[in-house]
Amino acid sequence: METRRITVLSAGLGVPSSSRLLADQLAASAERQLRAAGYDVTVDTVELRDLAVDIANNFVTGYAGPRLAEVIAGVEASDGIIAVSPVFSASYSGLFKSFIDVLDPKSLDGKAVLLGATGGSDRHQMVLDFAMRPLFNYLRTRTAVTGVFAGPQDWGSTEDGRFSLAGRIDRAAGEFTRLLEGPQPGRKPAPMESLPFEQLLADISGNG
Repeated sequence: METRRITVLSAGLGVPSSSRLLADQLAASAERQLRAAGYDVTVDTVELRDLAVDIANNFVTGYAGPRLAEVIAGVEASDGIIAVSPVFSASYSGLFKSFIDVLDPKSLDGKAVLLGATGGSDRHQMVLDFAMRPLFNYLRTRTAVTGVFAGPQDWGSTEDGRFSLAGRIDRAAGEFTRLLEGPQPGRKPAPMESLPFEQLLADISGNG
C-alpha cells in the first residue's frame, strides 16, 4: 500500500485556535478519503506559533535551528500540504508568510496544497483567492480549486448540505485527495541514511 505524507501548517496564535480546529478537520477528511482510495496516510501537524522565535532567528542569522530545520525537512518530504492561516489586515498572518519565506522557493514545486483561512467576518473569505492562492501559485504548487474559509457563524452550526462547513471541508478535501492520487511530482526523494563509520567498516570487511 502506498503512503501519502501530509504536513498540516496551522498559523493560529491563540489556544485554542480556530485555525487549528479548521486544519484538523481538513486533515481528518483528507485522511479518511485517501484511506478509502487505498492509501496509507501519515499526518504531521505543525503549530507555527511554537516556531515563531526560531523563524525570527533564521531571518537574522540565516541559519535554521534544529526544530525549524526538522519542520522544513518534513515539509520538503511531504506529498501534500494543508495550510491554514487566520486573516490579518485582509491577508494571511505575518507568521504564516514568515515561515513560507524561510523555505527554499523550489521546495514546494509540484506539491498538492489545500488552503484554509479563518476570520471574524465573511468579508475576509476572499483572502483565499486574492492572497493565499497567488502565493502558492508563485511557488508552483498544485492547489485544490476549493479553499475553505470558516467564520464565527460556521462553528457549532448544525446545517447540513454542501454549503455547510462540513460539506465544504469534504469537497475541498476530496479535490486534495484527487491531487494526491497517482505519481507525485512534488515528492522529494528520501535522504540517504548515514551509517556509523564502524558499521560501514564492518560491512566492507564482511563483503571482502
